[in-house]
Amino acid sequence: MGTFSVWHWLIVLLIVVLVFGTKKLKNLGGDLGGAVKGFKDGMKEGGTTADSVAEKSAVADQSKADKTTIDVDAKQKS
Repeated sequence: MGTFSVWHWLIVLLIVVLVFGTKKLKNLGGDLGGAVKGFKDGMKEGGTTADSVAEKSAVADQSKADKTTIDVDAKQKS
């Protein structure tokens, strides 16, 4: 038992191509590439977007609180 040689991997690749076909493998590669690109973009924008989302959420919560809160002066009974 040991590592596989280059010839072993070429034979495995040939069998995979024969079983799945090149069109399905091309589609799979494109889907995988798009997912990786989307993940990288999300990681780049993650720091700035999370802060701006938190700020927008705080502003929305404040405006929602302004609409539902009734501000009155309480007077004590004497």
